[in-house]
Amino acid sequence: MAFVEPPPLPAFIESQFGYNRRAWKMEKGQDKGLVMSFVDHGAEDGFPIFMMHGNPTWSFLWRKVIAELDPKRFRCIAPDAFGLGFSSKWPRLKDHSLERHVDALMELIEALELDQFILVGQDWGGPFVGGIGARLSEKTKGLVIGNTSVLIPRRFITTAFHRLARKPIVSDFLFRVMGLPQQKMETAQGDPSSISGDVKKAYLWPLKKIRERAAPLAMARMVPYYPEHPTIPELQRIDAWVRSFSGPMAMVWGVKDPVLGRALKWHKEALPNARITETEAGHFLQEEVPVEIAENITWVADEAGI
Repeated sequence: MAFVEPPPLPAFIESQFGYNRRAWKMEKGQDKGLVMSFVDHGAEDGFPIFMMHGNPTWSFLWRKVIAELDPKRFRCIAPDAFGLGFSSKWPRLKDHSLERHVDALMELIEALELDQFILVGQDWGGPFVGGIGARLSEKTKGLVIGNTSVLIPRRFITTAFHRLARKPIVSDFLFRVMGLPQQKMETAQGDPSSISGDVKKAYLWPLKKIRERAAPLAMARMVPYYPEHPTIPELQRIDAWVRSFSGPMAMVWGVKDPVLGRALKWHKEALPNARITETEAGHFLQEEVPVEIAENITWVADEAGI
């Protein structure tokens, strides 16, 4: 088993993020030799809660939610996606695809020998865990999503942010040199002060080197905007699985999210059996309403008989 020491954290992050961290050195395929950093917090025999962040964050995003969950009952596993956080960085935009991200997470789940779990995802973390669920449906005992999209868009209308990401030259300058969107994360919040000071610094730190900033732009371009977009085939599988999933499901949404706040309406229509919690949070709702997210994870676990 190729578990290795995770990359060290600077002291100002360590003081905010004192959870057990591990790392897995990939053994298969094109990512062989790369290192995936992840949080592994709670009792070893606790029920696994697999949490995935999105763009441009990392496992630090889940720290407040983890703090609200019973560490004797739950084992919280929160990876850093390749290209973000303290995992290895894929250097090229074309390295990033929804399918490849899911493949990498599947190897980690296999390495951890997880027999069952609850999946939790926000932003791109929603499709990431949806891809896991589609492949490991029998192991998935519950699903919690928030401010994400796990369904095929009804209409391919993207935001100004995503249109900007597709502009040649300009997008490279803004995302790689100027550090979008991580430099402006607070503008997507209900309460902008929720991402400030050392919290904002912690999000910026893993992407401080310009040459390591491929992921934010690549993930922005992964958002489908026409029916033949490369993301669509994997998203079709995820869409079909989520709609057919019969286990307990919850959605926690920040309605002040300027990017995905509106997506709640059509997710509610498509997934009528899901428990819905609407909040006044923004996009990175883990920073604003961690208690509500943790309560929904616990509710899903209770409903699943865990």
